[in-house]
Amino acid sequence: MGGVNRPPGTDAPAPASPREIRNVVLVGPAGAGKSTLLDHLVAARVEGRRPKESERIPSTAIVAASFASGEVVVNLIDTPGTPDFVGEVRAGLRAADAALFVVSGVDGLDDATKMLWHECEGAGMPRAIAVTRLEQARADFDAMVTACRRAFGQAEPLGVPVQPDGPGTEVTGLVDLLAMATGEERPDLEDRRSRMVEAIIEQSEDETLLERYLEGESIGPETLRADLHTAVATARFFPVLPTNASSGVGVEELLDLIEHALPSPADVAVPRVYRTNGGDFGAVTCDLMGPLVAEVVRTTTDPFVGRQSLVRVFSGTLRPDDPVHVSGHLQQFAQGRLGGHDDHDDDLDRIGALAAPLGADSRPKSQAIAGDLVLVSRLVGAETTDTLSSPGQPALVEPWVLPEPLLPVAIRAKSEGDEDKLASVLHTLVSQDVTMRLDLNVETHQIVLWTMGPAHLALLLHALEEQHHVPVAAEPLRTALRETFVRACEVEGRLAKQSGGHGQFAVCRLQVEPLPRGAGFEFVDKAVRGAVPRQFVAAIEKGARAQLDKGVLAGYPAVDVRVTLLDGKAHPVDSSDMAFQAAAGQALRDAANESTVSMLEPIDAVDIEVADESVGSVLADLPGRRGQVHGTEPAPHQGRTMIHAEIPAQELSRYPIDLRSLSHGTGTFTRRFARYDHLPPQLAQDVLDAG
Repeated sequence: MGGVNRPPGTDAPAPASPREIRNVVLVGPAGAGKSTLLDHLVAARVEGRRPKESERIPSTAIVAASFASGEVVVNLIDTPGTPDFVGEVRAGLRAADAALFVVSGVDGLDDATKMLWHECEGAGMPRAIAVTRLEQARADFDAMVTACRRAFGQAEPLGVPVQPDGPGTEVTGLVDLLAMATGEERPDLEDRRSRMVEAIIEQSEDETLLERYLEGESIGPETLRADLHTAVATARFFPVLPTNASSGVGVEELLDLIEHALPSPADVAVPRVYRTNGGDFGAVTCDLMGPLVAEVVRTTTDPFVGRQSLVRVFSGTLRPDDPVHVSGHLQQFAQGRLGGHDDHDDDLDRIGALAAPLGADSRPKSQAIAGDLVLVSRLVGAETTDTLSSPGQPALVEPWVLPEPLLPVAIRAKSEGDEDKLASVLHTLVSQDVTMRLDLNVETHQIVLWTMGPAHLALLLHALEEQHHVPVAAEPLRTALRETFVRACEVEGRLAKQSGGHGQFAVCRLQVEPLPRGAGFEFVDKAVRGAVPRQFVAAIEKGARAQLDKGVLAGYPAVDVRVTLLDGKAHPVDSSDMAFQAAAGQALRDAANESTVSMLEPIDAVDIEVADESVGSVLADLPGRRGQVHGTEPAPHQGRTMIHAEIPAQELSRYPIDLRSLSHGTGTFTRRFARYDHLPPQLAQDVLDAG
């Protein structure tokens, strides 16, 4: 390795090749100490940097820090631990090549952490574990290691905390098991070291090493360190390190692990790349001389700094003032689930200044090579998940797996004068946050924000009011209902008006009858020939369709109806298309009453995944939501169950919050429209009374 260069006039690290880069994402539950650990890792390598000592507010967005450590550049990405910001976690995973799970020795492993682990497992991402808060009462490092083995597989400690007063007390140091020589007089640690050694050399490229070890050959620290990288890269061995950030215990060992055991971008496959027209782009590798392929992993807008994009470069080299092609096809990959994120291809945008992130600060960079993480300013046309590529070779990176926002809120500008500004600001927020969905509902005439949960919603509302100065008010969410006829009836529509000049005359006798759900609209002409002139039959059908679209009882579209023309009358002078359209509409309105028309509500098919111990609570809750359970089955993740049900859409408006409570934070669900079905009479009466 050639070491890290520092361009004149800056302290920003400048790696010479992808092999000199380590991209590591810190993940774990809120309160585990990820941000504190990040601060101390940075402070250990950046001169003049001091970690924050005050109590931290839970983070809501990823924070990146780039610094030199030994002969490599380390890009650390801290992610929020609050479930509402799982989209930020997914973005951090895309930007990184390895994950450092930060878990509390007091709180143990929660279900969300286990699920995230299995997600990384599915992607083949190398992982390591840092155990924090070991100085607190009830903390137990050995118990945590046992829990990690049980949940994750071959998780073995590389070091053991020194706690003279026992578990849950001050951590004064760390015993490095890698550095111990075989036979060293530490019988209390020999079993731990043996397990670690066997786990590492099982993955060694030297197939004889394990056999030689079992025959009694001493395996030295240098051999173990050489094989540790291979073992971690297989994503089958997971090193565990105890830490105490405030005293510095474990910090150097973690940095050493990151430098020498975690993979470089050159060791990791590039995400799949397409041409913007949908064809295969061809093989893309982490080569600084290759075609430019980069992805925007986060977008922010600051009133002082302006628009900034955190970009992961997968191939090629990015330089200031470079022209780039910007591609965003999020709707295509999300199958239309994320309203407001329109697909786009911008032929030309231009790269602004580049900088290496360092928490809230940054340091100028002259370029970003393949594998690097960089802040780009003034990239006006690019949104989160967009691909940056050379104008001559437009590319499209398949975006990371996106969670679906499921908590809706209807909002309006408090001032009518802010309505246009609100629309503009919402567009800006949507471009930054791919876990926010914007729905401009033409049926209910509401602006609906779909969010990940209450904390995410609160963040968006705060941004609207405090950052963009558009005060908004939440209002009750209205459900887009339907109407339908439930029994056949005959009715006459008559229009006879005379107001000077030509009058308006039309008579049509109609039969209205229900059709099966989903059948739509049918029009049948059974009138005696000549009763209604042929040119007016189409007008009757048009008038019927228009009235059904507007609703016949409560103002909601009427569906699944057959209208049959039985008879009618026309005047040779006063009849017209408009007259027969009006007569048909009047007939349908006259036919509608509470005995002939029923309200329909949307029903969603819902798949709920929860830990096995929460199944009873979730099932007991569903009848109160008028839900119908269609079955249960084991979920793909061990110890979890999938519940299949159908639930009225209006009963799901707060379900993300309620499910989190019912399942102690372990539940997730997806929803999709299934059909319309009859609204219970009392609820239908409430709708009519409100109208």
